Amino acid sequence: MTERHSRKLQGSAARLLRDRGGNFGMLTALLIPVLLVTAGGALDVTLAMAEKARLQGELDAAVLAAARDTDAQGQLDRARGYMSDLPESSKELAELAVNGTSLALVQNPDGSLTANFSKPHRTYFLGLIGMDEIPLGLTATAMTSGEKTGGACIYALGNQNQAVLINSGANLKSENCEVHVHSTSSPAFIMNAGARIETRRFCVKGTQNIRNGGTLTNLETGCAAEADPYAGKLPEPVVPSTCTTQGTKDGQRITMKPGLHCGTTFNGSPTVTFEPGLHIIRGRMIINSGATVIAEGVTFYFPDVDSELRANGGLTFTATAPTTGPYAGILMFEKTSDPNNNRNKRQYIFNGSRGEILKGIIHLPNRDVTYNSTTNQKSQISLVVNTIIMNSANWQVEPYEATASSSSAGGVRLTQ
Repeated sequence: MTERHSRKLQGSAARLLRDRGGNFGMLTALLIPVLLVTAGGALDVTLAMAEKARLQGELDAAVLAAARDTDAQGQLDRARGYMSDLPESSKELAELAVNGTSLALVQNPDGSLTANFSKPHRTYFLGLIGMDEIPLGLTATAMTSGEKTGGACIYALGNQNQAVLINSGANLKSENCEVHVHSTSSPAFIMNAGARIETRRFCVKGTQNIRNGGTLTNLETGCAAEADPYAGKLPEPVVPSTCTTQGTKDGQRITMKPGLHCGTTFNGSPTVTFEPGLHIIRGRMIINSGATVIAEGVTFYFPDVDSELRANGGLTFTATAPTTGPYAGILMFEKTSDPNNNRNKRQYIFNGSRGEILKGIIHLPNRDVTYNSTTNQKSQISLVVNTIIMNSANWQVEPYEATASSSSAGGVRLTQ
């Protein structure tokens, strides 16, 4: 091969490489967007799935909270309220939930509750091909667990004469409330003239009673009274060694922080506001006539049978249980894990209020309760006592629907 021919071949090879290099550069330019969308799209999808997992946890918590309620509006309000309290990282979810644009609740035939939530997840790379958002759809289903309280709103557990005494002027009206009396003594209950008790069911385990007149609807004797649904299931707190408040309190407006209150008395007729949380009352807390008590999101706990919240009549009283936390659904309860405490029954008086609104579980199985109060709106309670005396009072009450579990009064579980 001559030198001239060799140079010619080398020139041809160089031109071929230049041509192919140009093609490769063009091909690379065409592939870069595809590679960017592919790799970036994978990142978008990964971020979307991480966001979905985060939201799923929050939706699970929301449906668990909502399942504690029984009516559709109450469930939706509770879910919205719970989701509104989410940390700052969930602000977008909270706003969407509150506006009602992405949150839906469905009551299922088996009694469970399903929450559906959807929101768009903004993309960074898939927008290059017109996909600006990845839709996220989430669902969670919860069902109450543990023993259901049923329709009962009053349980009288004592097996003694006149475990229930209904005096003249007592007026109890409820569409759905059931009263369950465990006494098999003679008489198990006494009802005097001038009383009117209208409930869905008045179940008495015993068969002997004395009725001196009055109106008592849907009486059943010799029936299977429901057991205490909360026995051994309410979480008893450790009582602090020092008192948060103690002694006499003065002033027209008094705010009580959660903690231990020891032998407290309020002078005059103040407005007393209990901040949300657990309030442990040791000894007697006395609230004078004419006072106003506001206790929303509050649990009252009595560490022994000598402790009580005593109102001296003429009280305006509004109290609702917390909706979340270890004491969810519990408005008022006492120590029952001490056998010595359980052997010593004590009187407890709901005394002469001008107006009373209660919502939650009131678990006082060691108390002989006297009820003298008036409700100007329907209270929603599940009241467990040893015995009860109903004196002259107007009482509107419906059952507080909750469940009992080992960890709280309103146990629920996820099924999906």
